[in-house]
Amino acid sequence: RPTWQQTMLRIKDPAKTLPFYTDLLGFTLIDKFDFPQWKFSLYFLTTLPEGETYDLIPGTKEAHDYLWTMDGVALELTHNHGTESDPDFAGYHPGNKEKDGFGHIAVK
Repeated sequence: RPTWQQTMLRIKDPAKTLPFYTDLLGFTLIDKFDFPQWKFSLYFLTTLPEGETYDLIPGTKEAHDYLWTMDGVALELTHNHGTESDPDFAGYHPGNKEKDGFGHIAVK
């Protein structure tokens, strides 16, 4: 039966964003894809069941296989290269104005 596998948020700076999700919210970085030719990277995080450890290296075939076969939901963070250092970058659509179509993501 179909299940929800992931949701995606765009991020400005992975050096700041990843520690927020991993250190403060308890997510685990399980996989990463880099697309230098298109100037973006994808980071996949999840919350692991209590007692479960994760020892795969993000970006490897084993991590890719885990991502696409795991039970649970992944949070995909998309980083467009250069946004972290562009002084003219105003940020992404916040989704918090009336009729924006996005409200929030809940973490349990």
